[in-house]
Amino acid sequence: MENGVAEGCKQSSSYRYWVRESTDSAAPLPVPRKLSAEDLSKQEPRAKLGSAWNHAGTWEEKNLNTWATGRIKELLNSLDSLEFSGGKASISEVSKCTGDAFLVTVRNKKRVGYTYEITLDFKGEWLIKEGKKTIKGSIDIHEFSFGELDDLQMEVSLKEDKGLGEEGRQRIVKDVRLFLPLIRNNLSKFEEELKDR
Repeated sequence: MENGVAEGCKQSSSYRYWVRESTDSAAPLPVPRKLSAEDLSKQEPRAKLGSAWNHAGTWEEKNLNTWATGRIKELLNSLDSLEFSGGKASISEVSKCTGDAFLVTVRNKKRVGYTYEITLDFKGEWLIKEGKKTIKGSIDIHEFSFGELDDLQMEVSLKEDKGLGEEGRQRIVKDVRLFLPLIRNNLSKFEEELKDR
């Protein structure tokens, strides 16, 4: 009896495995058709990013270090000199510019990014204790990345601070920190140029 009930349940079950059986109400199976030259010419061309071999627009990474390092140095060396109430200063050179810049193509979309560290050497003249003193130093900007320019921080160090006194030293550091908005502005130009590559 139990076997008879189990067999009856199996027969009345509405579940069907779709590959094994087909019914008249099912859609017909697809039939492959070769595209003609006319069909291919009617298709809209896709905008392609990346290399010629990457038709599908899958992952592709391009190294932009050489261009980016040169461009950052060029932009930061072109910073204007600053005039302060007690002196003036200018950037003499970009002594360190290390990092990575890249362009990534993922799913036919372009994404860019970078991470850099820079050191700028500065030279200036300040009126300290009724006499002009030539001061040299450096500005260190530790690890900044794409989209994080608002959080940019700098560390100022003086090469010779003898005879300045604590007050004179603090004033020079405060004055040199006024380069930060100019640096931020030039680095934002770099980001825009990087996006357009």
